[in-house]
Amino acid sequence: MYPFSKKQIFSNQFFVFFTIAVVFLWMKTYFTQITQFHLGVEGILQQFLLFINPLGSAILFLSIAFLFKGRKKYIVLLIIDLFLSILLYANVVYYRFFDDFITLPTIFQTQNFGDVSGSVPALMRPYDFLFFIDWVILLLLVILKFFKMPTSELGRKKVFAIISLALGISCLNLGLAESDRPQLLTRGFDRNYIVKYLGMYNYTIYDAVESTKASAQRVLADSSDITKIINYTKSNYAEPNPEYFGIAEGKNVIYIHLESMQNFLIDYKLNGEEVTPFLNSLAKDPNSLYFDHFYHQTAQGKTADAEFMLDNSLYGLPQGAAFITKGRNTYHAAPAILSSYGYTSAVFHGNSGSFWNRNEIYKSFGFEHFYDIDYFQVQLEEDLAEYGLMDKPFFHQSIQYLKTLPQPFYTKFITVTHHYPYKLDENLATIGKHVTGDKSVDNYFQTARYADEAIEQFFNDLKEAGLYENTIFILYGDHYGISENHNEAMETVLGEEVTPTVSADLQRVPLIIHMPGLEGKTIHTYGGQIDLLPTVLHLLGVDTSDYIHFGTDLLSKNHKELVAFRNGDFVSPEVYSVDGKFYDPITGEKIDDSLLDYSKELKQLVEEQLHLSDQVVNGDLLRFYTPDGFEPVDKKTINYKKDSE
Repeated sequence: MYPFSKKQIFSNQFFVFFTIAVVFLWMKTYFTQITQFHLGVEGILQQFLLFINPLGSAILFLSIAFLFKGRKKYIVLLIIDLFLSILLYANVVYYRFFDDFITLPTIFQTQNFGDVSGSVPALMRPYDFLFFIDWVILLLLVILKFFKMPTSELGRKKVFAIISLALGISCLNLGLAESDRPQLLTRGFDRNYIVKYLGMYNYTIYDAVESTKASAQRVLADSSDITKIINYTKSNYAEPNPEYFGIAEGKNVIYIHLESMQNFLIDYKLNGEEVTPFLNSLAKDPNSLYFDHFYHQTAQGKTADAEFMLDNSLYGLPQGAAFITKGRNTYHAAPAILSSYGYTSAVFHGNSGSFWNRNEIYKSFGFEHFYDIDYFQVQLEEDLAEYGLMDKPFFHQSIQYLKTLPQPFYTKFITVTHHYPYKLDENLATIGKHVTGDKSVDNYFQTARYADEAIEQFFNDLKEAGLYENTIFILYGDHYGISENHNEAMETVLGEEVTPTVSADLQRVPLIIHMPGLEGKTIHTYGGQIDLLPTVLHLLGVDTSDYIHFGTDLLSKNHKELVAFRNGDFVSPEVYSVDGKFYDPITGEKIDDSLLDYSKELKQLVEEQLHLSDQVVNGDLLRFYTPDGFEPVDKKTINYKKDSE
């Protein structure tokens, strides 16, 4: 016997209203998932899962309204439906730029909202009102009293049956997903898989669980957890190359952070004109090492992830950013390491010191000075970009502070002009836009040229200030500027189809190490941002064998050319892993069976490395280990306020 008849249940007007709301939310979510996200759906089973996965969630969440009585049912259902619609739309807007989904830690990065608000309008579309049209219809149905207030309740058995139906659909969904993608929930490096198989709302639950587990790791960690990590990093340590070890000993260090600069710009010509002529000349300079297979490895933290890796040789987190959630951890970062070698350390950034929690985590890294926007003057309105001071006045004004630092110094300059949405006053543009028809892509080249000119000016100012000759420069790209959402336009830019392997190579960013007297060349070694710290420390003559670094010296003969991406994919000279599939980097075709086992081994190595790095960061494990000769950071002695200088 069924606990209710069809006639009985459909005579209840709230149930009819509930059914309409479920169908609206289900269809809206399904069409959003197939039109707004690039999930790589293949085969009938995955198509079916994408269709069915919003249904169980819609029934389950909206059925909460049945727990209330009378008019409150309608109000609660409308509130839940609006919340889910906002969540869906927020992910759509976020995905348009980041090519990723919102996680719980990113939601709580509220201190950044004011700083990034300028980019949001550029991500919105005229048709976006459609994401809420169903909710407006439901609201009007209630206001215009198309449905009467319920005079009788369905009863517990009927409500239980509805919830059971929702759970049954979700369990079926999960079972089919696991059959197609084993260990889906236990190897969830790639959020695309979770959304594709389980849907947007179930992904949100999964993310909340994973975030909670990560937060609990620090509480549960103890000193024994670090032993496995030490053994791993020691066994993967790459001895420095004697040809390069110590050749920059005692030199000043200047990192130049090339915001959103992708490597395809090097030597790229637009209408016969070089877009980045100075960077091109620097890459070919006889005193430069140019790495043409260097990849960014950032996740949701983007710029912050890049900084995190270059200062610590630890991966950014799979959810949110360590800069925000792990700012108070113990670190063995470059500034603290080099302080034992007499180095003064400083960061220069023309934005608010609180942006991305920099004014806190820099102290944990051991940076002695942080010159944020308070140290700079905005003399003209056009000197201010979306994310701080424009690069040219930023570099020019930085010289006065750089000259006051005791030498040798370890410094980092973070540029902002070449940042999405790539706005630039026409009177500042010295090259035309591209003509792909994609606004973001077309504007990208003008701000890249501006950034290139600013860096050239900075080099000239350093020479005039007498700071050039005794300095080693590391210029590196932090992350992609043009996401996969713009592949159609990028095919026009590149003059070729953006295949999976081409897409992977678009994650290459420039890396140029320049030093007067250095014997330069182009190096084809595969590497990533995780490898920068041991590389630079070895150039400075610092032994890193006792430190927990997940990268290895790019110049070492023992450097392993396996570049892990945060989603578990990778690139290497023999195999590329893209969206979980393996490709030949030369032909672009899927690999043959002879390399399949080797590819799976590489995949396991990547996942192990990411997992161990996450254990270090989430568990704050470096608090249990102090390398010989390392002096822990005392944050109480560091003050970045201008009046304290």
